[in-house]
Amino acid sequence: MAPVAERYFAGLLHGQVLVLHKPGVDLNAGSAPGICPDGFVQRDNLSRWQEQARAALRADAQAHQNGPPLPQLLVGISEGAELLPELAAEVPQLAGLVLLSGSGLDPLEAGGLQAQRLNQSLAWQALERAQSSDAPDSTVQEGRSLRYWRDLWRWRVARPLVESPWPILQAWGDADDLVPAEAYQRFAERAKGRAAPFCSLRLPGADHGLQQGSVDGVQRVWAWVENWGRTPSLGLCGAGG
Repeated sequence: MAPVAERYFAGLLHGQVLVLHKPGVDLNAGSAPGICPDGFVQRDNLSRWQEQARAALRADAQAHQNGPPLPQLLVGISEGAELLPELAAEVPQLAGLVLLSGSGLDPLEAGGLQAQRLNQSLAWQALERAQSSDAPDSTVQEGRSLRYWRDLWRWRVARPLVESPWPILQAWGDADDLVPAEAYQRFAERAKGRAAPFCSLRLPGADHGLQQGSVDGVQRVWAWVENWGRTPSLGLCGAGG
């Protein structure tokens, strides 16, 4: 994220950011947008990403173990939100979870809703059959390996998030073309009964990147986080008001 990090995180004036990027992403790979090189396709899966992120968080915790105990937020951006439940235990002073354009649902459920919206239910059913077949993990279907799809089919996010003891802030755009509004709304309904606070920041007209014209929704989230950082007694969900 080096080329865009300064602009992307501009609103975080007092926080230190550790970026756990998906392994293998290469801006200089030379492929057309939306087309991933075969080497990346074969390495890309949620399990691999999660293990590398866990190792990075453990290394970071060890590097700061003698420092002051500062509260930390674990932020998941888009697909990264699917890693949050398992990574939470690796953050020593975890104060809350933040989901940016992450539905909170299991990816299988969210993907099914998106397939319905795009009238691609038959293709989704074909993926279901392929991932449950005895074809090798390396087999590519719909631009991803079966190892990727097999991970996605068994990945659990919603229940661990709902049952987690940390506050959750979720920011989403209702013009998101990758995640249906129904997915966000479905998770919010389930999160009503959780013990810890849950707050949803709906950004009218914003896309998957939380952008709506000249309005940058990501910076709204960082302003919310900054407010919480200055006045932790408000609580993560209370800091938005």
